[in-house]
Amino acid sequence: MRTKAFLSRLDHERIVGAIRAAEAKSSGEIRVFVQRGELEGDPVIAAQKKFHALGMDATKERNGILIFVLPRAQKFAVIGDEGVHKKCGPEFWQRLVESMREHFKREEFTDALVEAIETAGRLLAEHFPRQGGDRNELSDRVVEG
Repeated sequence: MRTKAFLSRLDHERIVGAIRAAEAKSSGEIRVFVQRGELEGDPVIAAQKKFHALGMDATKERNGILIFVLPRAQKFAVIGDEGVHKKCGPEFWQRLVESMREHFKREEFTDALVEAIETAGRLLAEHFPRQGGDRNELSDRVVEG
């Protein structure tokens, strides 16, 4: 699917609302990035590079999560910083990705992203609860590039 068509089918307000709600309960940061064009290679490696390029590894508690979508390649990856990995384990990521995959198969793109954001938000709230003075370190909007 072309990236422009994918983006037009997203309910951006619902996605941003889910990010804001998740981040309101946590010091963590969640971002959604939609990559234009084709992909040569592993989407996880591309997501890791984008994670660093977006400065998501610069959060105070190393608790950023990136949902990286490549519509044209029909691939995606979810990347968490080292603070998140220490708390959740590989099973968390496997369940989250499998749930997203099922939504994507049914072309429920917004549902896939919102459910992943809500799931990630619950994990972040449990392990990185919001503290006094926490601030939103990164934009909540869907980023494309």
